[in-house]
Amino acid sequence: MKLLDATVDESIFTKHESEVRSYCRNWPTVFSRASGSWITDVHGHNYLDFFAGAGALNYGHNNPILKEALIEYIADDGITHGLDMSTSAKGDFLQTFNDLILAPRGLDYKVQFPGPTGTNAVESALKLARKVTGRESIISFTNAFHGMTLGSLSVTGNSMKRAGAGIPLVHATPMPFDNYFGGVTEDFGWFERVLDDSGSGLNRPAAVIVETVQGEGGVNVARAEWLRALADLCKRRDILLIVDDVQMGCGRTGAFFSFEEAGIVPDIVTLSKSIGGYGLPLALTLIKPEHDVWAPGEHNGTFRGNNPAFVTAATALRTYWADDKLSQEVAAKGDRIATAFNDLCEQYDGLRHRGRGMVQGLVFDEPADAGKVCAAAFGAGLLAETSGPTDAVVKLLPPLTIGNDDLDAGLAILAGAVREVRS
Repeated sequence: MKLLDATVDESIFTKHESEVRSYCRNWPTVFSRASGSWITDVHGHNYLDFFAGAGALNYGHNNPILKEALIEYIADDGITHGLDMSTSAKGDFLQTFNDLILAPRGLDYKVQFPGPTGTNAVESALKLARKVTGRESIISFTNAFHGMTLGSLSVTGNSMKRAGAGIPLVHATPMPFDNYFGGVTEDFGWFERVLDDSGSGLNRPAAVIVETVQGEGGVNVARAEWLRALADLCKRRDILLIVDDVQMGCGRTGAFFSFEEAGIVPDIVTLSKSIGGYGLPLALTLIKPEHDVWAPGEHNGTFRGNNPAFVTAATALRTYWADDKLSQEVAAKGDRIATAFNDLCEQYDGLRHRGRGMVQGLVFDEPADAGKVCAAAFGAGLLAETSGPTDAVVKLLPPLTIGNDDLDAGLAILAGAVREVRS
């Protein structure tokens, strides 16, 4: 039955779907089609998508190259569900990932398929770090976001999301993220001090988990030198370093991994969202070989073998990561967004800008204005979300493959929304 153009009674969602739904409240329409950087609702209204599935659609909606590979695989009765059985699709992905991503960067990681989501990858990383070290405590950072399951929530900063757990979230200690004190206090020194102080009450941690750019936390960017110092501290103290690259990996900041700029090599890396290429669920936990101490089946998941996602993931790697063309384009488009944001900051008081590559945030001193700008942008045909603990940041995550004309059109809509809210 064809439903793409069907008229939908919008009350069906409020009547039957849980109150937990969120994005649909800010974008009150029913979407039916999408292509590239555009998404269309059932009324035929087109919207530029600067949300991109919260970073799961780096290559755009229904990317034709990936779609062709997926359709061909399905039409040929390829394996769909494979648990952790060896399949041709998984083998092709593993070989392609090693040849195009790991080997050229001099990275030696074992690949674990922990389950289909980012929080699955984080949970497995935390469990493995504790198993390797025999310690319980994990160090996380202020304003971090790592997922919605209990282990991931324990290392997440957002109080509203943490409260949803309904139980105490233990065995994790937050430390100040880079520039948390606005340069007034050297925040990194606090972490090293409490590690050394026998009176600090801090248990020796198994691992540190960090995002190089905190997307949900408000587009907070860690300096390369801060990340290097963190990696060095972890190495000297025999603490594992976990980099959560679920949203910032797969080219979002320019390089394939967001930590490449800092020149560090984490012990464990988590990937999800755009690693599947097409928006299909897939997550990876990358582990230095000496830390791969799992017993068979000690961590598993029914949908960790999503073979259609292996197909689109491998195709995306061959299409976009055989050279550095996409990385260069991301850098150029990121500069384009930054220029537009800087112009807005010069025109209006109470605005700041921060970001890396194609994750950029426009920060409002008056937090409510960010939501108003996103609402005005939606009315003009643009999807953008807010982020940060007070939702004071308009966060842009356009598809990495967006054309300059569409990018400029979306930035113009956003500028008009700012003008509308501030006039």
